Amino acid sequence: MSKPIKILLSILAVIILSIVIAIFTLPFFINPNNFKLEVIAAVKNNTGRDLTLTGDIKISLFPWTGISTGKMTLSNAIGFQEKTFASLEESAIKINLLPLFLNKIEIDQVIIKGLTLNLEKNSQGINNWDDLTRSNITNVKPLSPIASNNKPEATNNGLTLLAINGVAIENAVINWKNQRSGKILLIKDININSNKFAYDEAVTVDLSLMAMSPETNWTESIKLRTGLTVNQALTSLALDHSDLQLKTIIKANNNEDKSILAALTINNVAMDRTKQSLNVSGLKLTSQDISLSAEITGNTNNSKFSFQGPITIAPFNLRNVLNQLDIKVPALQDEKALSKAAATFNLLVTDNAVDLQNMSLTLDGTQIKGSTTITDFSKPAITFNLASDNMDLDPYLAPIADKKSKPINSPAITLALGTSSLPVELLKKLIINGQLSLERLKVNAMTMQDVQLNLDVKEGLINAQQSAKGFYAGSYNGVFSVDMRNNKPILSINEKILHVQIEPLLNDFNGATKLSGLLDLSTQLEGQGNNAKELKSSLKGNLSFLLTDCVIKGFNLQKIIDDAKTLIKEPTLPADNKNDQMLFSKLSGSATINNGLVQNNDLIGVASKMHLNGKGTADLNSEKLDYKLNARYIKTKATTTEPEQLIDTPINVNIAGTFAKPTYTVDLAAILSDKNKAKIDQFIDKNHNKIDEIVHKIDKKIGPGLGNLLKGLFKKPKE
Repeated sequence: MSKPIKILLSILAVIILSIVIAIFTLPFFINPNNFKLEVIAAVKNNTGRDLTLTGDIKISLFPWTGISTGKMTLSNAIGFQEKTFASLEESAIKINLLPLFLNKIEIDQVIIKGLTLNLEKNSQGINNWDDLTRSNITNVKPLSPIASNNKPEATNNGLTLLAINGVAIENAVINWKNQRSGKILLIKDININSNKFAYDEAVTVDLSLMAMSPETNWTESIKLRTGLTVNQALTSLALDHSDLQLKTIIKANNNEDKSILAALTINNVAMDRTKQSLNVSGLKLTSQDISLSAEITGNTNNSKFSFQGPITIAPFNLRNVLNQLDIKVPALQDEKALSKAAATFNLLVTDNAVDLQNMSLTLDGTQIKGSTTITDFSKPAITFNLASDNMDLDPYLAPIADKKSKPINSPAITLALGTSSLPVELLKKLIINGQLSLERLKVNAMTMQDVQLNLDVKEGLINAQQSAKGFYAGSYNGVFSVDMRNNKPILSINEKILHVQIEPLLNDFNGATKLSGLLDLSTQLEGQGNNAKELKSSLKGNLSFLLTDCVIKGFNLQKIIDDAKTLIKEPTLPADNKNDQMLFSKLSGSATINNGLVQNNDLIGVASKMHLNGKGTADLNSEKLDYKLNARYIKTKATTTEPEQLIDTPINVNIAGTFAKPTYTVDLAAILSDKNKAKIDQFIDKNHNKIDEIVHKIDKKIGPGLGNLLKGLFKKPKE
């Protein structure tokens, strides 16, 4: 070996030995805590914040160069409530020196313990970290520029990250306060741990935290375990076999905790910055009895993004889920209603819209197909186009104690009452426009075919048009609007029923009827109120009807009058005839409605042997009837040359009672002679104790009604 080489190697050995000696001896001669004031001043100069270092600072130099700190705090921005912006109990980071000579960076485990961040937004919408992100910080002196001969500073030093031996963040806390909205959020017990990280190699990441909201009384516990892979160019990221566990605890009014568990598993998530793409495969979310699966693909372009893919929600018991969530299910006509629900659809999400295509929704025995779109998240606008072959709403309506006494509500009134019960504030914010087509609809036991519903909702104003081409051999058209912009919703209804068979309609509605015929009906109504009772009491408007070929079964006014005449002559039990009925070729009339009181002054009935004229009231609030009918016999039928002749003396019929239980009385004074009156008085004196028995037998034999008609006849006048 030549002498110069030996000298060079000796010098190099001395230099290396000197460096090694310096690395091992410098920590003994240099105390980093002596530089705290310089560090504090530098932070103040660059951020305008006050840094407090109360713990010791320790430095290690070889083979791992690093620094560890004790407790430190950073002050908050001026004008915010919290005294500190951030505090830290302990931290440590070390870098391996030897790989640096090869332009490689190897970092030992990064440790951060007891980090607390107090994040705030004031009433002006300013965040307490905004001043740290601005390029020009007020009252901060700029750093002295380093002479560079006007050449741009190099942006790439050629260093490449080799590995990180792990990350440990323990017991971190984030406090969030929004002074503008009053919302408060606490995220505590934040723990993040990972094993050794290297490019293109999977690293296992474990994360856990707890989020709390004092306003809503809920607590969310989150645990995540996933495999993370990042390429060296930092252009792609993959998550493998991700497992997310969620536990929500809601404190009820009775201070009992209600737990909701959810689990999310994903086989693979792949993100590529170069292709600006995202792929999610094998996604499955389960919570309570609900199980959702999906395959999602997405991409971004100029800060705009879109995600799409098929979503499947497996069949589940909706009633059980609602009970598990402490959502009270109201009493329904069918106790098994809401027992089965499922859904499938293709999802498309953009930065400001959600589109659901090829929807197939199942609720019990009903299946709905179509599409729904939501646009403008700041002010949601919903459009839909849905169709169903068979929809039965009755199982979801409130139970009815007595089917025969329930009030008759038209389809428009039923929909309007249901709409008016929805949350007002929610409807004021929604914009909805859509169409629902039904091959068959059942509501309030009434069935309709070929039904079309068009709905338009905008800022609390609801307009709907509905039609049924098949409605008991006739048709139905209706329009209703509900204005919910006032304290009490204002309801407006216009409906038309044409050539409807009234008998099967009423049979379906209350199980039995004694009325048949073809009905034409039109209504124009307005009302105001927060519930059905208030709406009925304020109802105003008018209606008109025409009933042709009308048959009233179990009631024959002509026979009642004839029986009454017979009883006058011989007070005995009339012959039994359960097949009594009265045929009207026409029943027509119109009415005005004011505050729930229906006033009818032009009731006209045309029968084979008599004409009826009547007027009266029906109170929708108390359901009481007060009607007076005038019946006149036809003396001679009309001919081609002579009009129909009526008997001059009318027979008055009074109708009282309620909608469910009407009562009838007949004024027979016009057909009583003095001789008959004397005979009846004599009969009453002799058979006073038997009159109630006779009336009871008449009611039982012929049916309710005739006995009431004759009570006035057999009752002895008071002296």
